[in-house]
Amino acid sequence: MAAHVVWKYRESAEQEPDQCATLVQFSNGKLTNSENVEFQLHKNIHKNNPRKKNQLILSAETDRLTYVGNNFGPSALKCNSLCKYFVGVLNENTGKMEVHNAQLFNMQPFFPGDSVAEGDTNEKEASYREKMDSLIEAFGTIKQKHALNSRRLNQVGNETLQEAVTKAAENIIDKKGISALANEATQSQFESAFLPPCHADADKPEDVYKFEDIISTTEYQAIKPCCEPLKISTAEDILKLAETGNYSTFVLESLKSAPQDEKSRDHEINCLFYLQILIKLHNFKKHEFKHKGSLGSDVADVVKNSLMKKFTVVTYNNGRVQHIIPISMKAKIVAYIIALALHINNFQTDLTYLQQDLKISENRILDVARAMGLKVAKRKVNIHGGIAEDHRVATLSLPLIVQNKVHNRKRKKMA
Repeated sequence: MAAHVVWKYRESAEQEPDQCATLVQFSNGKLTNSENVEFQLHKNIHKNNPRKKNQLILSAETDRLTYVGNNFGPSALKCNSLCKYFVGVLNENTGKMEVHNAQLFNMQPFFPGDSVAEGDTNEKEASYREKMDSLIEAFGTIKQKHALNSRRLNQVGNETLQEAVTKAAENIIDKKGISALANEATQSQFESAFLPPCHADADKPEDVYKFEDIISTTEYQAIKPCCEPLKISTAEDILKLAETGNYSTFVLESLKSAPQDEKSRDHEINCLFYLQILIKLHNFKKHEFKHKGSLGSDVADVVKNSLMKKFTVVTYNNGRVQHIIPISMKAKIVAYIIALALHINNFQTDLTYLQQDLKISENRILDVARAMGLKVAKRKVNIHGGIAEDHRVATLSLPLIVQNKVHNRKRKKMA
């Protein structure tokens, strides 16, 4: 004979949310043994606030991880507001089942020290990390509080160290000039953190600053589909390109003298496109450069990631990781631009055009060129209107010119 069961719904008008049955699900697995888990339910202390009085936070601590779930905010399950859950308790002796209200919590692992996403949009001033820290300070175990204190000390130490390194590098550039890089290059046989990898003992100019050390094979392949706007040949097309204001004088002048051979021309255009990206990266102001997306949608992600790794410094501000371009990194970009320009123009390039495009002083770009062991000379260049200007030209010739001491600029003699 089939068993007969009667169920009864236990509902109370005054039933608080924390008195409902609690159902939990773990985002990364299933709970096999509940005896080794310590659950704690925390209720919002603002009982008079109708928006906050029903907010609950459930924490579960195991031997390996701590899990946290709540019934409010963006991490809460949407089904709690769309569905109603019940839990039935069957009395096998009487055959009656009592049905109670229930709510579901999604338990997610919490890793002290890891960065997490921002929290509730209604409290934009406090990040998710800050709210979790406040929760640990109020309700956390001794172990969690120790981990919180250690993370905060490490964060302060990292920020202080990063700030000191950045300021020291900028002081060298500002007070002593980039010519101080020449000493560094000499002492380390042209190996500098601010210069491209240099092979001073090379037999050919193209092997001193190798092309693959400036543009990796992966980057070179990634920029090929983006170079179509530069694949022009007539003076009218170049003039139209100049009117857009998106390209530097060096790039436009180089297009005028680009080789006629299709393979060589395509290679030079690819190099010019990459050089234009470097110029754009160098000229970013602090408020303009926020993330790699600032480089534009026409730059492949693999190129963006490489530039961020090579030419930016990671800092920590208000608990967030940020990338900045300090003066020392701008000097490094200038060096890579000069090295790439040498490959484009048969190892003799016009520094004056680059200086104007980079919006830096002549002395600064000359210091970088000398630090790279280049020979610098003056040359008359005809510009628009038949006017001749004195331009600085850098040449890579072997052997490299080693700066035995910091280049001292000549002082004008008083009459």
